[in-house]
Amino acid sequence: MEKAQKNDFIEIEFTGRVKDGDVFDTNIKSESEKIGLEIEDKPLIVCVGKDMLVKGFDNALDGKEIGKKYEIELSPKEAFQDRRRELVKLIPLKVFTEKQVNPRAGMTLAIDDMLVKIISVSGGRVLCDFNNPLAGKIVVYNFIIKRKVEDISEKLNSIMDFFLRQRLEFKIEDNKIKIEAQDFYKPVIDMLNQQFKEALGMEMVLEVKKEDVEKGKKEKKKEVEKEIETKEKKEEE
Repeated sequence: MEKAQKNDFIEIEFTGRVKDGDVFDTNIKSESEKIGLEIEDKPLIVCVGKDMLVKGFDNALDGKEIGKKYEIELSPKEAFQDRRRELVKLIPLKVFTEKQVNPRAGMTLAIDDMLVKIISVSGGRVLCDFNNPLAGKIVVYNFIIKRKVEDISEKLNSIMDFFLRQRLEFKIEDNKIKIEAQDFYKPVIDMLNQQFKEALGMEMVLEVKKEDVEKGKKEKKKEVEKEIETKEKKEEE
């Protein structure tokens, strides 16, 4: 039976639940509806060993058979880490009121891209828990690897979906993946190359769109003209 290995791109279906508790995540439509979780109706494709899933889950994929159902149990260290006291903090109430937020005990808010649970509010201060809601919990994943993904477009789109949250135009020439985008994407493309060059079997290179090149030239010309104008004014003074 064919098995998944490190650097393989695979399509998976999964459900994650707290041990002896409720489901907290899934990419199966029928299961997500039961817990009121909105998900995109498209296959989940990940690359084995590239941290596109919880660490323990990712590690467990290596060596698993395609088409076979599995159940794995992960300790907190393998999943969402142990709870940390230093992540429970007192924050002035005005930090919230300035953002027009009225915190109440039991609320879960998103602050600076982090989920924060409000423990209590008193005396102008708010006790907040920045630990992951699943920190300190043993979790169980049930999953099946549906297939290995061989198509380069599916592989690249899965990377873009995960890291960029958008899909960029690309073409394959001279055994290279040429991505058409603005030049500020270069650091991201370099990072993705370091992580996925071996898995993709080819290098990603950035090709700046012609219209962006022309736009950059015009902006540069305006900057130079402005500098000259400023210099001339100073000389006249």
